[in-house]
Amino acid sequence: MRRPLVAGNWKMNGTRASVAELLEGLKAESLPADVDVAVFPSLLHIDQVITGLSDSRVAVGAQDCAVEQQMGALTGEVAAVQLRDAGCRLVLVGHSERRLLLGESDETVRRKFQAAQAAGLAPVLCVGETLEQREAGETLAVVAAQVAAVLDVCGAQALIDAVLAYEPVWAIGTGLTATPEQAQEVHAAMRAQVAQADAAIAAKVRILYGGSMKAANAAELMAMPDIDGGLVGGASLNANEFGAICRAAGS
Repeated sequence: MRRPLVAGNWKMNGTRASVAELLEGLKAESLPADVDVAVFPSLLHIDQVITGLSDSRVAVGAQDCAVEQQMGALTGEVAAVQLRDAGCRLVLVGHSERRLLLGESDETVRRKFQAAQAAGLAPVLCVGETLEQREAGETLAVVAAQVAAVLDVCGAQALIDAVLAYEPVWAIGTGLTATPEQAQEVHAAMRAQVAQADAAIAAKVRILYGGSMKAANAAELMAMPDIDGGLVGGASLNANEFGAICRAAGS
């Protein structure tokens, strides 16, 4: 039985004051004991969030890391070892906004995945298709290629301490959500792809759904057999809404 994970991606949001308020709200929420919970604040607020959640079981991750694991001359970037030193436990790699808006290639994402793991962080590998690709019937091929970019180089063993996240680009920040059946089809295909390399690891790897998940649809989505939690965007900025999603994952 895979333990659910609900992860809140705060993206480029928050001031010290609003983050402090959100932390107080999170600590007041009743979070289920059988669900792992993580939040991914902006880089500026990682230390504040780690300190603020030090007496909780909510893990803290970063939204990105450099392609180089170690520190060095790479102005403006943050190495995975620095994130680990700061107290992060996870890091997002390959989020669609970075792929589409910042031009990150599959190779760049794979290098970040490897850097994160080498530093002792759990990478959350994000994959997903655009609306045009879905309408062209290319969803499964696009997602398989993004997974293969890591799986074929790093091997199935690399997924033991990693997480996969399916985020249909057309459902991020649009209010649109994949139906449970649409999401399940992709999640099942991703698990089958990993199973071709190692069935035991495929059975254990957690695959999250990310695409306008909210309290109103979380239970229905996470009732699907291959959806193991959520990568939550906007709804994670509201403590009550995020707490409700976490409770839905444990129901």
